[in-house]
Amino acid sequence: MSEASVVVSPSGNSALRVVSVLADREAGWRLVHHLARFVDAAHVPGVECVIPTYDAALIEIDPAEVSLDRLSDYLAHVIDGLDHDRPLTDTPRTFDVPVLYDLDGELDLQTVAAAQSLSAEEIVRLHSEPTYVVRCLGAPGGSPMLDGPPFPNPVPRLASPRAHVPQGVVSVAGRQATITPAAAPGGWPLIGRTPLTVLDLDAEPFVPYEPGDLIRFTPIGPEEYESLLGTRMVAR
Repeated sequence: MSEASVVVSPSGNSALRVVSVLADREAGWRLVHHLARFVDAAHVPGVECVIPTYDAALIEIDPAEVSLDRLSDYLAHVIDGLDHDRPLTDTPRTFDVPVLYDLDGELDLQTVAAAQSLSAEEIVRLHSEPTYVVRCLGAPGGSPMLDGPPFPNPVPRLASPRAHVPQGVVSVAGRQATITPAAAPGGWPLIGRTPLTVLDLDAEPFVPYEPGDLIRFTPIGPEEYESLLGTRMVAR
């Protein structure tokens, strides 16, 4: 693989940013995640953290142990040997996520529907039909960042973000969707809630999925929501 597949640049004095420049977005996503997993597994001296996203990875270092120039040279050799055509995982796991959708208007489903010129029921259908790929883990608490759903238009963020978004809410913004594993402020429109416990601080890792795994959303009613409340999220 050519080094032209990525651009490596400093991000401050203690991190490198590796950005895919591949025309194929899927290949670029696989490349930065293969790189992140390789560097994590190699326990490279001086590397403290690797954070892969959609098309880039941030590699944080301890400058007392390794220089940015030395790490950049090392990464050039690693990247040259990575195969971006190889699947991120040979056996992705599927997580079924039950969702009590906001058909009563408590959250933002009606607002999202109006902005898309669709009914609330159509928003639920479009959101629950796809099988989503976990692209990366975001904030807070390892939120699964997902492409989609296939709404006609990008979903605007809230004009005034909420100071508190509870754990378990299901939200959309732009061309993305996610689940909030831990309570935090947030500006994404909320379209439902899952009764599942996503974040488990006593487990390793704290969330059960990883990039490359699959998520499916299933509509449920209030009684089923109550019966499943607190159930841990596990793969089928």
